[in-house]
Amino acid sequence: MTAPAEPPVTPAVPLASAQGRWILLTTVLGSSMALLDSTVVNVALPRIGQDLDADLAVLQWTVNAYLLTLAGLILVGGALGDRFGRRRIFVLGVVWFAVGSLLCGIAPNAGILIAARALQGIGGALLTPGSLALIQGSIRAEDRGRAVGLWSGLGGVGAAVGPFLGGWLVDGPGWRWVFLLNVPLAALCVPVALRHVPESRDPQAHGRFDIAGAVLGAAALALLTYALIEARAADAPVIIAAVAGVLLAGAFVQVERRRADPMMPPSMFSSRLFTAVNVVTLFVYAALGGFFFLVVLQLQVVSGYSALAAGAAMLPTTALMLLLSARSGELGERIGPRIPLTVGPLLCAAGMLLMLRVGPGASYVRDVLPAMVVTGLGLVTVVAPLTATVLASVDPGRAGLASGINNAAARVAGLLAVAALPLLAGMGPEAYRSAAEFDAAFGRAMPWCAGALVAGAAVAWATVRSPAPGACHPQCQTHCGVTAPPLEPQREAGPADKPTAG
Repeated sequence: MTAPAEPPVTPAVPLASAQGRWILLTTVLGSSMALLDSTVVNVALPRIGQDLDADLAVLQWTVNAYLLTLAGLILVGGALGDRFGRRRIFVLGVVWFAVGSLLCGIAPNAGILIAARALQGIGGALLTPGSLALIQGSIRAEDRGRAVGLWSGLGGVGAAVGPFLGGWLVDGPGWRWVFLLNVPLAALCVPVALRHVPESRDPQAHGRFDIAGAVLGAAALALLTYALIEARAADAPVIIAAVAGVLLAGAFVQVERRRADPMMPPSMFSSRLFTAVNVVTLFVYAALGGFFFLVVLQLQVVSGYSALAAGAAMLPTTALMLLLSARSGELGERIGPRIPLTVGPLLCAAGMLLMLRVGPGASYVRDVLPAMVVTGLGLVTVVAPLTATVLASVDPGRAGLASGINNAAARVAGLLAVAALPLLAGMGPEAYRSAAEFDAAFGRAMPWCAGALVAGAAVAWATVRSPAPGACHPQCQTHCGVTAPPLEPQREAGPADKPTAG
């Protein structure tokens, strides 16, 4: 794959034009593939386990194989788009994701399903950064805010429909259609992109990619994930994997410090606010990743809900996000991020503790709904201010890179939580086949999730400072704690979709 010597000048397309609407449709279709996949697969896990005669570790890998390659390669995906063309890499990602989805849908056994999920993650790493980057690179400047708002709103509708649709597919034609659904979406998205979306590149992108960093980071995550999932055995391979994972993580840090163009520049973390918000992200999304992995199992295995009912149970949380996120963002701008980033995780923690009421024969209105509403209010409070604070904590020229790093942090947090939480809660390999055993383990898991959220709230309260309105700007260190590093001649990653709660 080679890039032209002289990148073409990308026209500034009005959003109201026919081409502008086609560009918006393309980005929504592409991001919806990854978004739907992240919200519907959890609903299908019990049925996947039954059909493939799989233990809990297989269910963990079904989620984590995707997150592993996505988290490890998402920054590289943004760099490839900047260098070789955002439309080109976006289309490649859509096709790759569709092929991986097809392989998931026809997988005859657990091993092939897990491998196909890893392939899906590679496709997601290519298409996810390109979705917003196509808007940034093609839509004229005065229309970009509205375009991003429409993209976000339409994506939110997809997030709301996802669990419900996933449950309907699992109970109807079967869990394989959760994956096969992506194929017709890709068949629609690719020709629209090729026909209506102009190509765009970053003319300053130099084409040097941090392959060593990407390989070391992904390998470290893979080994640590394996060690956590298989830790019950505590045999030599598990111990070797854990030690090797830690060593490779250390090597990754050293490589990033020494490279002239690292994919995760250490200088980004010279901003105290950027560092603090990413630590909060790790705690919050670890709790959310573990919660949403286990709650659909609890509803189906213990409470006897169908897949459709379990998926529909998530709707209040997503509906609150859709209705109130914009207002939460406005509130965060007025009062600063400290209070939202403290109160939001505490509300989520309260919602997860309320889930302890959900057991055999649980009433949706009395037991499940209050927990989902409180969790949803917590997410509304924390997500928009967290994203805005990440972008405001660095120089505007590095906003895309900051978003990509924060996105990767959220994915890694979910990955490690899904691997570690069953171990911490004492879930055996066959726990999800026994209602009594799983219910007891779920009761031990929710306090761990709530504890992670409380820790995130404590970090936010201790490290994030909310300036008085108008007192400072994004580069102000006195009030915000931002130490803006000087701009360096390095590649900026394209904006990345913020992972949804589901």
